[in-house]
Amino acid sequence: MVYSLYISNSIVIFAIFRLINYREIFVFSLYLFLWLFCRNKAAIVKIGAVHKMLKLIEPPCVVDSSVSEAIVANFLGLSALDSNKPIIGSSGAIPFLVRTLKNLDNSSKSSSQVKQDALRALYNLSINQTNISFVLETDLVAFLINSIEDMGVSERVLSILSNLVSSPEGRKAINAVKDAITILIDVLNWTDSPECQEKASYILMIMAHKAYADRQAMIEAGIVSSLLELTLVGTALAQKRASRILQCFRLDKGKQVSGGGGGGNLGLTVSAPICASSSSFVKTDGGGKECLMEEVNTMSDEKKAVKQLVQQSLQNNMMKIVKRANLRQDFVPSERFASLTSSSTTKSLPF
Repeated sequence: MVYSLYISNSIVIFAIFRLINYREIFVFSLYLFLWLFCRNKAAIVKIGAVHKMLKLIEPPCVVDSSVSEAIVANFLGLSALDSNKPIIGSSGAIPFLVRTLKNLDNSSKSSSQVKQDALRALYNLSINQTNISFVLETDLVAFLINSIEDMGVSERVLSILSNLVSSPEGRKAINAVKDAITILIDVLNWTDSPECQEKASYILMIMAHKAYADRQAMIEAGIVSSLLELTLVGTALAQKRASRILQCFRLDKGKQVSGGGGGGNLGLTVSAPICASSSSFVKTDGGGKECLMEEVNTMSDEKKAVKQLVQQSLQNNMMKIVKRANLRQDFVPSERFASLTSSSTTKSLPF
């Protein structure tokens, strides 16, 4: 029964394939058959339908927009199968999908669906490491970075970048885009989109782990305050990733202290812990008391800064809750709420 069904499906696929001269019939019949039977995805690619679809849109052919949309949908369905990913990626489908994305008319109602289909197809293809080189041959990375602020596609865009950042070439391409790190850091502050926060923190975590220059660029862009807030109010996954980025920064600082110390200072600690104890300083002369007092004052300033950050974060979240509850715009939190936020501690910091 199964064998006869496979033979029947193969005959239908071949019949559809013979309709290559009738572009609309071929593309839409293939689309229908593709979504009716999951097992046909491998067979359709095997008989060379991917290359035939791409030939339909090659110059000097005048391509109807509905045909292009159907081809994008076909690539989305075919790319879901792992065995099809390298074949589709090497066929030239990726440049076609990128061109389709860039040439879409955002005012059109159908363009939104086509954009989602193209991004999902590119995400499927970028999962396969062999396709990353084909993606980087286009200008897709720059397009994705500049599209992050489009809330309709932000999560999908960050998902594709999460696949690309796994390779050295992908990280280099992301760094080559102007203000890429600054844009990704800004996503960390999107408290109303935790999924985007998680994906942006993953991209930044991989970049911070792999390159010292990227860590320095992140610090210069002001990532530390965003990471501290994320460790307080982010999801469990975002908190974990933010903590790992902060750990990379602390290791760099520890190495700098270790490398800058002379031979006569071997009794000093070589790291720069955020919450050091009074025993961290060794009294080597009569100035030991002064060193201890300086440490206490420094830690006091750090605690004040974190405390202020916590209070500001809680108040911002309160105002968002008020806005969503449709309360009056001039609503001000009560003194009771202010006293609660001012008394918050930082004992739960995961570092």
